[in-house]
Amino acid sequence: MGKFQLGEFEEIVMLTVGVLYGEAYGVSIKKEIESRLQRNVSVGALQSALNRLETKGYLQSEEGGSTSERGGRPKRFFKITAQGKRAIEDTKEMRNQLYNAIPNIALDVKFA
Repeated sequence: MGKFQLGEFEEIVMLTVGVLYGEAYGVSIKKEIESRLQRNVSVGALQSALNRLETKGYLQSEEGGSTSERGGRPKRFFKITAQGKRAIEDTKEMRNQLYNAIPNIALDVKFA
């Protein structure tokens, strides 16, 4: 097990923040995950994950300018930190090692 640990949803959020580079805020992250993965994302679960990832030092946020469409509230933009980059790379490496360790016979199954 690597030094950096990400849960499945945390990994998805981290990767999506990377995909949306420069435009990653709550609503855009939610829409991107729902569009790409065809799964619903609750605002509460997303906000919890974002806060947790920021506490771990994997993400950093900053407020953007306020807009009238949001009633004057600013957007909170997220970006991946150097530690977050290492967490993503570590998680990817761990997954690759597991995939590569699966014997071919284990995946030699027929679909009915």
